[in-house]
Amino acid sequence: MNDQGIEMMHFSEVFGSGFAGIIVLTKPLTIMSIKELLLNGNSFIALMRQYAIDIADIKIKDEDVLTDQFLQHPQLSKESICIEAKNNEGIINFFGTLHYNLLNKLAVFEMHGFERTSLQDLS
Repeated sequence: MNDQGIEMMHFSEVFGSGFAGIIVLTKPLTIMSIKELLLNGNSFIALMRQYAIDIADIKIKDEDVLTDQFLQHPQLSKESICIEAKNNEGIINFFGTLHYNLLNKLAVFEMHGFERTSLQDLS
């Protein structure tokens, strides 16, 4: 941030290596969580409803690691993830690929499979 309160970043910090120049940001970057971005999408909400998942009971495993990794290399990222969710019957782990770009506020979950653990198995 310079003495006028304007934050400056190099293109490579935002777009990755291979780009040159400076971006002037008049507002600080606001980064939404991956969970928030997914919950903005109708298809993800529909998937959760299909399995009777309460939105409050969704946890993206290693979300902090994914966010930190993205901030170090801010470009469109693709990672294999596990989303843990709970419903009245037990826990469901959804496995798939997350495509995301936190700067553009985009996140899409491509499900490859899931695993259920019933409440009886948990006790």
